[in-house]
Amino acid sequence: MDAFYASVEQAAKPSLRGKPVIVGGLGPRGVVATASYEARRFGVHSAMPMAQARRLAPHAACLVPRFGVYRGISETVMRLLAELSPLVEPLSLDEAFVDLAAGDPGAATADEALRVGTLLRARIRAATGLTGSVGLAGSKMLAKIASERAKPDGLELIPPGSERDLLAPLPVRTLPGVGPATAETLRRAGIGTIGETLRAGEDELLRLLGKAHGASVFAMASGVDERPVVADRDTKSVSVEDTFDVDVTDRARVRFEVARLADRCARRLREAGRSGRTVVLKVRRYDFTTLTRSETLRGPTDDPAVVREAAARLLDLVDTTEGVRLLGVGVSGLADFTQEDLFAQAAQAAQAAGPAEPSSGPSPGPSSELTPAPGEGRAVARSWLPGLDVAHARLGPGWVQGSGLGRVTVRFERPDSTPGPVRTFSVDDPELAPGEPLPLVRGGEGSGVIVGPGSGEPPEVPVG
Repeated sequence: MDAFYASVEQAAKPSLRGKPVIVGGLGPRGVVATASYEARRFGVHSAMPMAQARRLAPHAACLVPRFGVYRGISETVMRLLAELSPLVEPLSLDEAFVDLAAGDPGAATADEALRVGTLLRARIRAATGLTGSVGLAGSKMLAKIASERAKPDGLELIPPGSERDLLAPLPVRTLPGVGPATAETLRRAGIGTIGETLRAGEDELLRLLGKAHGASVFAMASGVDERPVVADRDTKSVSVEDTFDVDVTDRARVRFEVARLADRCARRLREAGRSGRTVVLKVRRYDFTTLTRSETLRGPTDDPAVVREAAARLLDLVDTTEGVRLLGVGVSGLADFTQEDLFAQAAQAAQAAGPAEPSSGPSPGPSSELTPAPGEGRAVARSWLPGLDVAHARLGPGWVQGSGLGRVTVRFERPDSTPGPVRTFSVDDPELAPGEPLPLVRGGEGSGVIVGPGSGEPPEVPVG
């Protein structure tokens, strides 16, 4: 999909169409998740610090992500891919590999693949109102390169036999498995492009990179990628993490945040119908060093109390006195069941730790959601973040343009409307409330057909 998150926001908000849009974290340490093509012209790109993106494109609309909306549209697109072949390997919400030769009927030739790719792009546009780019090739590596070359809103085929000529001028970082360290090793040896990698020869790569890695890089540089498309890749872990705007030094606050993250992680486990045996704590300290600690339980669990207690024990192994930038809690070793006796582990752990300290207030139950005390954690009041959906009792649906100094500015428009008016309210206006996402317009503006998260089957689109 093309600039997926930003494209969804432009489709949902008529006033942003054709304008620079940046989606990501808006705090001092926020990063860009996706930038629209209009924003990319100013040098904004994903993984860039949001503060830098704002400096490059000060007039851009900066919005928080709406992942529920993105997931719903992603499910629609993935269903379309599944109709082409049983072998679909999702890489993220907006990208996947598809083995067309495994379809029924299979698309094993270049002409057949072009026909399928053309039909797919049309069906994606009809089903979502958004554009996607398709890369067609004989291997995963080359298909990925072709899709990048096709962006935005394009289709590119790499014909068999043309692989080496295409790859030769590209930087060596284009190859899968070549990260910054490998690229630096090759650069010191005078190797900067894929063509230079081939000319250096396999023996030289084996000497520089070792037997396994050197052989893999040489094969990729030759256009050989035998990795299969793997369908139904099983999730190996469930985790949540938070980055703090200001380093957290207070130990009580760190404990509170770890407990809150453990509850969120356990809730995600239950929503996914999974359980896990290994609890993992992640701590990124003030100096950017990242520590992980893990504890393996006697069996799989999805009990928030068990996860919370294990995370607390792991935190006791980490010194946080100089400040924490990020905390995360995860569970791995996933299974589809739990062991009944594990629900007693929290109590057993508490007994082993000795008498509890006196508490000034009630303690949360095993599955309660922790609520920050005043001045701690996150505010419990309504938060009017830019990009979020709202509804006004008299003016109808809209979205937050910005807030501050006790006021919130809302633009009232719908995906199928013209750019709407802007109004400003007090943040506690009783007529203003969080709203539900509105469905997008299918097939672009003016089609009159809409698609919402998790919508039904897309229509057949004939391609001449």
